[in-house]
Amino acid sequence: MKRDIISVLDMKDDLEEIIDLSIKFKKQRYEQFPEYVNHVLGMIFEKPSTRTRISLETAMTQLGGHAIYLNPNDMQIGRGETIGDTAKVLSGFVDVISYRAFKHENVLELARNASVPVINALDDMEHPVQMVADFMTVKERKGHLDGLKVSYVGDGNNVANSLILSSVILGSDISIGCPKGYEPNRKLVEAATKISKETGTHIEITDDPVKAMENADVVYTDVWVSMGEEKEREQKEKIFLKYQVNEQLVSHANKDYLFLHCLPAHRGLEVTGEVMEGVHSAVFDEAENRLHTAKGILKTLLQ
Repeated sequence: MKRDIISVLDMKDDLEEIIDLSIKFKKQRYEQFPEYVNHVLGMIFEKPSTRTRISLETAMTQLGGHAIYLNPNDMQIGRGETIGDTAKVLSGFVDVISYRAFKHENVLELARNASVPVINALDDMEHPVQMVADFMTVKERKGHLDGLKVSYVGDGNNVANSLILSSVILGSDISIGCPKGYEPNRKLVEAATKISKETGTHIEITDDPVKAMENADVVYTDVWVSMGEEKEREQKEKIFLKYQVNEQLVSHANKDYLFLHCLPAHRGLEVTGEVMEGVHSAVFDEAENRLHTAKGILKTLLQ
């Protein structure tokens, strides 16, 4: 039976195993696998991408396979062919599909109709592949994941949604600091709350960034204006001003805190250059780990 990774919830039972596999891949970066020769990854991208596209494409190549970048404007899907029909056609050509979409329901539709594994390469609900790299970076730096406190300050967007789920699955507490009206998705918070009762973790959502930051082991932020929200830029930049991750805010975190950002970052907005370039920052290790975790995800789905 094929397996998809549309949500972090699809990795609930083996997320840390995928992280550990990815750490192993990092140590043997150029090892190829005969079983993946001639395997093809089809990558549909409705939105721009640097890390997700290049990491997936490089990962498939280094494993021994091949990747094809698919721009919807160059496909019949851009002229009205349904997502379902596209999924069925691609399933006859490729061995796995990644899809970066504006709408979560479109990723679900593709997965329902594809007979090969589907990877959510980011949509408006979640960013599950990013989470594997994030927590791989934390495990490399901290040595463990259980018992940590992760603090996210900013917009309760797709990254925040996935971060809540990942944290409680892996045994970490999570605190989200965001303005009222910009909280994470309620249904996913409810799902995370159920998991937190199983793992003994704690979820906090507050509009007080200082409270969210207190005693943080990991500090995380993301852009205030996501792709597709450009019309809201001016309004959101005013609302989120006090949620900037700067030296004053991180003074409330633990002294050995780790700073993460999924990138791209806008220095001077959601984070200052001092924090971004500071000794606590692991953002470029985190970015590199997108490659190794792409391998971990692909191998997990193709085995």
